Parts: sequence; C-alpha cells; structure tokens
Amino acid sequence: MAPPRPYWKGYLKLSLVSCPIALYTATSSGERVAFRQINKKTGNRLRQQLVDEETGEPIDPDDKGRGYEVDKGVYLKVEDEDIDAIAIESSHTIDIDSFVPKSEIDERYVDSPYYLIPENKVALEAFAVIRDAMRDKSMVALGRVVLSKRERVIMLQPRGKGLLGTTLRYPYEVRDEEIYFGDIGEVKIPNDMLALAEHILETKAAKFDASTFHDRYEEAIVAMLNEKKAGMPVSKQRELPRIVAGTDLMAALRQSIERAKEAQPKPAVASEPAPPAQPVTATKPAAASKGKKAANRNLDQREMLLPIAGGAPAKAAAEKQPAKSGATKKAG
Repeated sequence: MAPPRPYWKGYLKLSLVSCPIALYTATSSGERVAFRQINKKTGNRLRQQLVDEETGEPIDPDDKGRGYEVDKGVYLKVEDEDIDAIAIESSHTIDIDSFVPKSEIDERYVDSPYYLIPENKVALEAFAVIRDAMRDKSMVALGRVVLSKRERVIMLQPRGKGLLGTTLRYPYEVRDEEIYFGDIGEVKIPNDMLALAEHILETKAAKFDASTFHDRYEEAIVAMLNEKKAGMPVSKQRELPRIVAGTDLMAALRQSIERAKEAQPKPAVASEPAPPAQPVTATKPAAASKGKKAANRNLDQREMLLPIAGGAPAKAAAEKQPAKSGATKKAG
C-alpha cells in the first residue's frame, strides 16, 4: 500500500552525508466521529463567514490577511512574502546537530510524531547509514525542521526500516511545574499502607499494548447515533460511581485487594467419576442458562446497530457477529 502524500520533503544531513527524504504525519484523527453545525429549525448545514469586526460586513476571502497586534486594535500587517523571505537552512534540510541518550529527553517536550523515509532508491544507502549508526549507539538525533512556516526541533530515532521523527516543544512552551506542585504538602506514608498499595500495583502490572486501548467515548457516540438512526430512544448515561471524600484509606486498600482476588478465575476442580451402575444426568447450571440468555439478548441488540460513517469500532463489532439464523438455531 502506497503511503499518502508527504507532509514535507527535503534533505536529511549528517555532516557531509545527506539524502533526500519525505516526512509523513504518523497519527490521524480522521476516524473519529465528526459533527457539523446545523440550523436546528431547518436541519441545514451552517457556513461561517469572515466578518469585519468594525463594519460588520462580510469580506471576500482574497482580502483575508494576517497581522500582529502592536496596540489595542492596532495591527502590523504581515504578508506571506515577508515570512517566505525568512530563509533558513532548516526550511529544506534537517541538519543533525547532536546525539543524546533518549532517557535525557524530558517527556513534557515531546510533541507530534512523524515518519521519515528515503525519497528514492538512490537515497537508500545514505539513509541507511544514518539510521543504522544511531541504532548501534542507542542514541537519538536532534535536528531542526521548518513545518507550517515555523522552525521546530525534531528528535530522530530508528524505527523498523525507517526513522521516527518527533517534534519537541521549546522551553517557553512548557510551564514550570513548581507553579502547580509547589503547594503540595509533605506527608509520611505508613509502611504497611505503602506495602498494600505496592501489592495492588504488582497485581495490575502488565506490558504496554496499545491494542488494548478502547475509546469508550467514541464507542458511546457511535452507539447513540445508531439508536437515533434506528428511531430508538437514546439510552440515558449511567451514573458513575462516586468517591466519597474522607474514606478510610487503609480499608479502601484492603477492599481493593479483596476485589482483585474475587475477580481472579478460580481453578477448575476435578470431579470424581460417577459409579458405572448409576446413570449420570447432565444438568446445566442456572448461571450458565442466565449467561446464555444474556448473550442472546446482547446479540439481538447488536444486530440492530446500523453502520455510521467513520465509526470504526461499530464496523469492527458488526464484522465479528455470527449470522442471526445461526444464533437462533444454536439457541434452539
């Protein structure tokens, strides 16, 4: 599958080694459900107009420009040519300035990710030299690139056959943590309380797996739209559990551990074989019967869902469902 159009094209340069590259955005929000502004009375979509703040008259798009406010209501006009005239090397080249251990990069400075690939086969060898040199040293590169008419610091690191570039924020864009953390008081945690909290942490330890992330809000939006499209009454949002202030922290920690134990699956107990002389009649537990009814009820509800454009979770769920006739036959 061919990648989409590159977001930026230029050169990657390390000392005297350079190669043409293409840069692509590594993330997308296009799969999210998007709403449009409409007229509640007519149901027609609304369009926004640019209006002069003083005269109140709509203006032609060609008359739109940019300005820097130097005083209240006084703007310094800035033309596109003025900005384009600021020619700096990083407009067309990512020149690697230094290499640093990734552990030294403060997470607050990390901004947007991009994929970098060689633009053609001729550039592959030089690209691979820069990529593999970084991989062998376990370091990331820092360079500069101009994106959307602004120069940004970009962190480069090997990823598969290509490079992952991540723009970094400038220090003036990162707020001082002392403004927020300065008033947090010191507190001495009892050892037994800390031990209980650490035990809970250990029971919830897992490996990072992004495939387990589910956008529950997006899924709820899609379900609501399906209900409205099918003419069904929209389900009311369930009330979230409230956390009561002043709860006994030690008791809450103990209850958390007990709940974790109850949630763990119990090992199957091997039952003794029945005597041959006595026939054994298989019976279905009531819990299993209830579970089967609930499963059939949930299946019926899912079959009523209608596809919503852009709703990836609903589409994926529909593809996984068995045919309705098959479910009925099995139930019978």
